[in-house]
Amino acid sequence: MTEVYKLEINPVTRIEGHGKITVMLDEAGEVKEARFHVTQYRGFEVFTKGRDFREMPVITPRICGICPVSHHLASAKACDDILGVTITPAAHKLRELMHMGQIVQSHALSFFHLSSPDILLGFDAPVKIRNVVGLAERYPELAKKGILLRKFGQEIIKTLGGKKVHPWHSIPGGVNRSLTPQERDNIAAQIPEMKSIALEAIKLIKGYLEEGKEEAKEFATVETAYMGLVRDGKLELYDGNIRIKAPRGRILDEFDPKDYLKYIGEHVEPWSYLKFPFYKSLGFPHGSYRVGPLARLNAADNIDTPQASEEYALYKQISDDGIVPYTLYYHYARLIEALYGIERIEQLLSDPEITSSDLRVTSKEINPEGIGVIEAPRGTLIHHYWVNESGVITKVNLIVATGHNNYAMNKGVEAVAKKYIKGRDIPEGVFNRLEHVIRAYDPCLSCSTHAVGKMPLKLELISSAGEVIKEVVRG
Repeated sequence: MTEVYKLEINPVTRIEGHGKITVMLDEAGEVKEARFHVTQYRGFEVFTKGRDFREMPVITPRICGICPVSHHLASAKACDDILGVTITPAAHKLRELMHMGQIVQSHALSFFHLSSPDILLGFDAPVKIRNVVGLAERYPELAKKGILLRKFGQEIIKTLGGKKVHPWHSIPGGVNRSLTPQERDNIAAQIPEMKSIALEAIKLIKGYLEEGKEEAKEFATVETAYMGLVRDGKLELYDGNIRIKAPRGRILDEFDPKDYLKYIGEHVEPWSYLKFPFYKSLGFPHGSYRVGPLARLNAADNIDTPQASEEYALYKQISDDGIVPYTLYYHYARLIEALYGIERIEQLLSDPEITSSDLRVTSKEINPEGIGVIEAPRGTLIHHYWVNESGVITKVNLIVATGHNNYAMNKGVEAVAKKYIKGRDIPEGVFNRLEHVIRAYDPCLSCSTHAVGKMPLKLELISSAGEVIKEVVRG
């Protein structure tokens, strides 16, 4: 009988949350199977039952310390729906302003802190230097600019919500704080420098992708559909319809987010706590799709800010049909979105209503359910609450950005494993390439499983009989 060995990367590093990659090898060292496991246990959907729905915009951001704003806003939108209200224009703009701050800070974190060590120092660089500290030593000015860009977004969140992490600003029916003219002017004064940083980062990633074009287009590339919010066909991150495009750009569907259950199903595998969402009309796995920056740019037709629109036009030229399927190009798309976020902040700040004090709509109505959908930095985020006549939560469904990408991450890991693993002696750079498949999607595993957890970094080769024949531990 052919003996099978299991190579385990546990946990995957430089992502938010904890997961592991296992690669099954036969005795010849050829890859038999590869999987990305999410090993955290989900819980928020269960323990929020029995809570008053008005508490959810404060409770659900605790799912994650990286993207609490996304949960805060999606939850508030679901609560608005339960109340049956349309928030004021000023409240809408202030929520979007905080959301753009979140987009900018999260994308800066992903590119400058988590992914650029691989890009600038190389997949094969020693693990001791292939990190944000090594990056700062080699490229101090670039590292400093990345910190400034992230700080810019964080300070917007803090200004509106009182703190950078787990802010409290959106409430059912609106927001609880206005923006002063002085605060508006302080943010606006930083915009030229932030645009410059974003444009410099875009130039950097384009140079990297062009220099290694062949590998960049092959690396972990999979064929899927694409999903994202659009408004009149343009990129939209706060409101709009959900659009799903086929791999080559044909629009498969466009629908009101409140109808998501009619279009999106969830497949379950016993080896992961993370579900596999899919487009129901095509079934699983053929209906698998991707979300996040690259998927959003593929799903949209244009961008409604000037400089991001110019860059988007160049992005569309990468392929003949305007669809970019290449996984490493998530980094490029992410930076285009960061530029869009900065420009959208500028647009919002120039609107006189941004300093209005007309912030909240009240209602005594309690509908039996409410749905809030937003584009989190990592992709489409869905909060769906069911309540009784007193407003007490009876059921919760959360479909988080990382979950949508589960199928693509698994297939990407398998593709990279089959290309680079030949035998049991596997160089460190190959391990890192496998991890970078996941980093490209910038997953938030705490979000997707709605829980927390931690474990040591351990690599194992295990025989089919369960014998550990090789073990490597990294700090």
